[in-house]
Amino acid sequence: MTATLVAKDLAAGHGERTLFAGLDLVVAPGDVIGLVGANGAGKSSLLRLLAGLDTPEEGEVRLSPPTATVGHLPQEPERREGESVRDFLARRTGVAAAQIAMDEATQGLVDGTPGADDAYAVALERWLNLGGADLDERAEETAATLGLTVGLDQPMTSLSGGQAARAGLASLLLSRYDVFLLDEPTNDLDLDGLERLEAFVKGLRAGTVVVSHDREFLTRTVTKVLELDLAQQRITLYGGGYEAYLEERDTARRHAREEFEEYADKKAALEGRALMQRNWMDKGVRNARRKASDNDKIGRKLRGEASEKQAAKARQTQRMIERLDVVEEPRKEWELRMEIAAAPRSGSVVASLRDAEVRRGDFHFGPATLQIDWADRVAVTGANGAGKSTLLAALLGRLPLDSGDATLGSGVVVGEVDQARKLFHGTETLLDAFCAAVPDTEPAEVRTLLAKFGLKAEHVLRPATTLSPGERTRAALALLQGRGVNLLVLDEPTNHLDLPAIEQLESALDGYTGTLLLVTHDRRMLDAVRTTRRVEVADGKVTELR
Repeated sequence: MTATLVAKDLAAGHGERTLFAGLDLVVAPGDVIGLVGANGAGKSSLLRLLAGLDTPEEGEVRLSPPTATVGHLPQEPERREGESVRDFLARRTGVAAAQIAMDEATQGLVDGTPGADDAYAVALERWLNLGGADLDERAEETAATLGLTVGLDQPMTSLSGGQAARAGLASLLLSRYDVFLLDEPTNDLDLDGLERLEAFVKGLRAGTVVVSHDREFLTRTVTKVLELDLAQQRITLYGGGYEAYLEERDTARRHAREEFEEYADKKAALEGRALMQRNWMDKGVRNARRKASDNDKIGRKLRGEASEKQAAKARQTQRMIERLDVVEEPRKEWELRMEIAAAPRSGSVVASLRDAEVRRGDFHFGPATLQIDWADRVAVTGANGAGKSTLLAALLGRLPLDSGDATLGSGVVVGEVDQARKLFHGTETLLDAFCAAVPDTEPAEVRTLLAKFGLKAEHVLRPATTLSPGERTRAALALLQGRGVNLLVLDEPTNHLDLPAIEQLESALDGYTGTLLLVTHDRRMLDAVRTTRRVEVADGKVTELR
């Protein structure tokens, strides 16, 4: 079924804060619309409104035909206690809900409920359209193709991060919605997964809205870009792909700045002229009074007329100022200005493994021998589940080895952004969690530092676990600036970061002088960040690429 989703005059906000208003959007079959904007601009909120999960403050969302299906796949797929991989796939594809509706309609037929025939026909059609008839068969095939080797009846909560990412991708590839709303589908995907996702999105006939901070993915897939500009409170739909959007946006911003500066210069010149004319007028009046005498009526009259002329000119200039078309100054966008504080250098050997092996169930890592030296900048690549996080944990001495040796060098101060952002996942407030990590820093200084990363009063007293993934990532980056480090370990640091923050992180890494271990599948970041070595992990084996 082909379907069109239409949003008209939508408005949304948090409390008294407006996210966006007057938003119009048409998602037609074949559209792939990239939704971009800073963290907090309302991208996820908009997707929930389009999915019908939330009610807009103003406006409406219409689906044509009304029976079409809309698939909303949020970031961080929820792993429910007791839910198997098979049940997870059925829920994410919409088949589980369609099955319940069909079971209820079937019971209506048995009970002789009026209208049960029509209800059953609608429920059956929906179940078939969503792919319920052969979901199990397709799920087995897709899981095998993606290398998801766990049984589909295994609990989702028992999966590793890489396995969960593959299950999330499988749920998307198995989906047969009429409209797709994808929130950060690229997070945690390896290069193979990204290529499969790109092929899937480009092959869809259904209209799609996608939120992603993966610049290469956006470049390869989207046909339009909808920008939520929080700073300017402006919503703009750009035709063309992502690269065209970047060019048009930069041009529009430059023109807006030029128009304001032209207006400001013209207004300042007129105001200067008006001030000078008023000064001349006042001077003429003073001269007229000083030189006034009963015998000089003609002179007094001439000086009075000159003053009147200056007053008329001043009034004319003021009217010219009032008739100027006011051009508002473009608001300065909030910008993350990040630095990574460097601790004194460590010893020459920062970390090393010698014949290190780890066995966890069916997974076998090693034997691995690797030495990281001072100021090495190492990119670590490999498929999900290959053992990249195991390698990092072994190097940092956090993981007991089954055999071999691991050594962390002298004077090493580790700064880490881990894949799960575990440090800010507890029930304590963000302020308390952060202060515990930097005990020598005053709370007032911590608040100031967090504010620089967009985490203000409304964030710092909230339980850390209630923060969004992007907010937790910013907190982790703030910690790198708040304490000196000389071994920087970044495991998928771009997950959940907005595009300006990613670019700032890349800039900060360029100026960082310590040792760097970088795990990322972000292709643009791998190109942008200077590295001196590249290590590949495949099936638990570590190979240095030359």
